[in-house]
Amino acid sequence: MELSDADVRHVARLARLGVSDEEVARFRGELQGILGHVSAIARFDLSDVPPTSHPLDIVNALAADAPRPCATHAEALANAPDPTPDGFRVPPIGA
Repeated sequence: MELSDADVRHVARLARLGVSDEEVARFRGELQGILGHVSAIARFDLSDVPPTSHPLDIVNALAADAPRPCATHAEALANAPDPTPDGFRVPPIGA
């Protein structure tokens, strides 16, 4: 599948990423490679393969919940680039 610059910019916009012209050219090649691999996999007959959520059997992957002290307000904001007295300041998401 051939992707255009507009396709790459559309995907970047959906991911809320700003991309330069050089990045568009590089990502176009990378995305075309990914789509080529997906296309190759789609050609396999996988009708007898059961759906899986993980390729390996995992037992007890999660530890038991245990109460523990949480970070203080000051600790949570210690590495914030632009903290406010009430929490984190984040840039608005553009349209």
